[in-house]
Amino acid sequence: MSDRTMTRQVLLFISVLSLSSVHGQVSYSIPEEMAKGSLVGNIAQDLGLDIKRLKSGKARIYTGNSAEYIELNKERGVLLIREKIDREALCGQTTPCALDFQMILENPMELYTITIEITDINDNSPSFGKNEMKFEISEIAGTGARFMLERAVDSDVGVNGLQTYALKPTNHFKLQLKNQPDGSKKVEMVLQKPIDREEQENIELVLTAMDGGEPQMTGTLQIHVTIQDANDNAPVFTQEIYKATVVENTPRGAVLTTVSASDADKWSNSLVTYSTSSGTAGVSDLFELDRDSGELKLIGHIDYEKQKHYQIFIEAKDQGGLSDSSQIIIDVSDMNDNSPVINLISKSSSIPEDSRPNTVIAMMSVNDPDSESNGKVHCGINENVPFTIKSTSNAFYSLVTDSDLDRERASEYNISVTCSDEGVPSLSSSVTLTLHISDVNDNAPVFERSSYEAYIIENNTPGLSIFTVNARDVDWNQNARVSYILEDSSVNGVPVSSYVSVSADSGVIHAVRSFDYEQIKDFQFRVKAQDGGSPPLSSNVSVKIMIQDQNDNAPQVLYPVQTSSSLVAEMVPRSADVGYLVTKVVAVDVDSGQNAWLSYKLQKATDRALFEVGLQNGEIRTIRQVNDKDAVKQRLTVVVEDNGQPSRSATVNVNVAVADSFPEVLSEFTDFTHDKEYNDNLTFYLVLALAVVSFFFIVSIIAILSVKCYRWRRERMFYKSNGNLPVIPYYPPLYADVGGTGTLRHVYNYEVCGTTDSRKSDMKYVRPCSQSIISLDGTQTLPHAQRDNLINDNGDNQQKPPNADWRFTQGQRPGPSGAGGPPEMAMGTGPWPNPPTEAEQLQALMAAANEVSEATATLGPGTMGLSTRYSPQFTLQHVPDYRQNVYIPGSTATLTSNPQQQQQQQMLMQQQMAAQHQALQAQPSEAAAQPEPPKAAQTPASKKKSTKKEKK
Repeated sequence: MSDRTMTRQVLLFISVLSLSSVHGQVSYSIPEEMAKGSLVGNIAQDLGLDIKRLKSGKARIYTGNSAEYIELNKERGVLLIREKIDREALCGQTTPCALDFQMILENPMELYTITIEITDINDNSPSFGKNEMKFEISEIAGTGARFMLERAVDSDVGVNGLQTYALKPTNHFKLQLKNQPDGSKKVEMVLQKPIDREEQENIELVLTAMDGGEPQMTGTLQIHVTIQDANDNAPVFTQEIYKATVVENTPRGAVLTTVSASDADKWSNSLVTYSTSSGTAGVSDLFELDRDSGELKLIGHIDYEKQKHYQIFIEAKDQGGLSDSSQIIIDVSDMNDNSPVINLISKSSSIPEDSRPNTVIAMMSVNDPDSESNGKVHCGINENVPFTIKSTSNAFYSLVTDSDLDRERASEYNISVTCSDEGVPSLSSSVTLTLHISDVNDNAPVFERSSYEAYIIENNTPGLSIFTVNARDVDWNQNARVSYILEDSSVNGVPVSSYVSVSADSGVIHAVRSFDYEQIKDFQFRVKAQDGGSPPLSSNVSVKIMIQDQNDNAPQVLYPVQTSSSLVAEMVPRSADVGYLVTKVVAVDVDSGQNAWLSYKLQKATDRALFEVGLQNGEIRTIRQVNDKDAVKQRLTVVVEDNGQPSRSATVNVNVAVADSFPEVLSEFTDFTHDKEYNDNLTFYLVLALAVVSFFFIVSIIAILSVKCYRWRRERMFYKSNGNLPVIPYYPPLYADVGGTGTLRHVYNYEVCGTTDSRKSDMKYVRPCSQSIISLDGTQTLPHAQRDNLINDNGDNQQKPPNADWRFTQGQRPGPSGAGGPPEMAMGTGPWPNPPTEAEQLQALMAAANEVSEATATLGPGTMGLSTRYSPQFTLQHVPDYRQNVYIPGSTATLTSNPQQQQQQQMLMQQQMAAQHQALQAQPSEAAAQPEPPKAAQTPASKKKSTKKEKK
């Protein structure tokens, strides 16, 4: 075959189809028997594709269930012979013979149909089924007698197939060929010259079959003819052509038809036998002709899809060797015995959830070898899936997305594709595709609540876990991994990160510091939940932390104020009735709720039968009538408790003086004070004696006194030389009732009190004399009338320079809290007045010193004396009365003064101011002699007490 020239014809056409998944079709024509690796065609060039596209698209050949004769070289873009092709083995006698397959590209998916026609070459010579034939011919056979010869078979087709026959020698017989309806030829040997057994008993002939190829190929059959005597009638078939129809899958043994031939001879020469010709390949395996009866039976499995028509040549022969020939044509009827065959060409196992509609996820070919309606196929998929199936071309389908996908709704689909034919009954096939939906970060984390509230008890341990926020993300894997972030914000100007922290993985919120309910009661911040997608999605939530109070603060007593430098007592007249309001204990608790509910109890008292304390309001009242037998000094200890668990408490000591006059009170409380001071001085001198430093101490005292006397005389001389200098006493402002709050007006005066101990002599800034509070720390604060008596009896006119310690500091100005008041105090609408100048203070102190010197003489020796040193000071117990207009938590009681007492206070204040004015005007002459001032009226109680003192 290699010495013959083979031409390869390439027929190329590309047709753009209506559906995008099949892009074109190309056809080639090649001869059979090409060597392995031979070039079929340049598929890339013919389809207009780039070689890079073949590589990136992973181009491959899909042949279905057929053998792969062609391979694709992606590097060169050409089709090559993979296996040598034998057209006869591939197609038999079918023409034209073609290979149909597809080329698949991915990313995106593309399908190209390729058809390769296999042309025949003359590689097969004609051949006979037998090597020889034998004939017994009677000598009486007449001219024209016909003898059927074996037909040759040539696997080639067309011009390369069987073309003609030749019979040699032609002395007695000639060859006659008859064309059959199917295109084949009937070969007969015709007697053209009478034969004579006596001349030639045996005749040897050669039948040659020839094809039309180049070079021409032939096949031969040896014919042996034996000449017999007389049988001059040949059998004759009743029909020239017999026809039968058989349904495929007909069971074996079925009789398809019966042939018959008659012979005019008699006896043995009329006996006819039937036989089939072996001219049709495979017929003997399917059909059997009964030799005697002529019945044609089915002995094999007949399949319409393999062969639709069969042609059987038969012969009837008598005993004399005469014969006749005929043929049987069998048509096969189709049955719907084949289900559609589904072949997956390409498929995707996973697609992202954001894939657009009409995305191709699979391509398949569907074939049904049945005919007509039995081979018509329709495909569909199961319901309730977002996919659909479309027919891209004849027998090809694409599975595409029909709507949007959501992995969170369905992460996997099992898609069943079912293809059914139109036969009766219909046959179907199905295939199931599993498609995974890959996740896309399209969902933000969502918190379980729209906002969070949590509680924590104050004084917590830093690092304590408060509570947990939780957010869920319905995405998958990294897209669903939630991290928690504390958003930047501030609480009272402080970053919220200094208050709390949040765990990035678990969402646990921890306290960074210990909280104090009294400083902060609640605060808010925001926590952000962010997933791990790219780009990340997030959401936030508001978190409110509320601090719960803990009973960590004890009550604080505001009034009476406890100091160690002075002794303060509340004064109760002996004429006080039952229920007389002595004072009121004012306390507060900075805690809240029940931790701030206060109760007052009397813990100790000099006389428990005389006083009681209000449980809720802290008011100290008398519970019986005061009498003369009651001690002047009464000491009460009041316990203030809160309602916390455990409760906290504070104690306050209240000194009460039961007396009608100040001298009576002074005599009692002075003894107590001096006893204490005596013990202190005794201890001091014992320490000095043991240290053997008494001499140095006395020298120091003498030196200090000498210096002070020198300064005092010089200042006195200065004031005498400037006696006409006006003296302006300084009075603190009056407190007015502003805004209807009920605060009483108070007047504050200077009271100069002297004792035998100059270190304890003070100038006190006290309340009006009508108030029943006195300061008893060794300094006697007396009513103005008694002070005038003392001045008249005072014989010592010496005085010391003023001391600047008397002024209020900024934190000691009287205010409504008893501690430091605000920068401005209400007097109507004006601020707290500025303190006097140094000159004004000096003049006021000199006037007060003169009054003290006179009062010293009145008290007598051992009781009072002019101090060599003035140390004027204010005691905070003598700021405006806390009993006036004080609100007690948990109580509606408010202490107020009665109107009569207020009127008495106003009258006494006017008298005091007049007396002071007269004393200041008469100051220059009082150095020589002081007129006796009028004595204040004495109450019966004060007279009685004075009489007792005189007796003593």
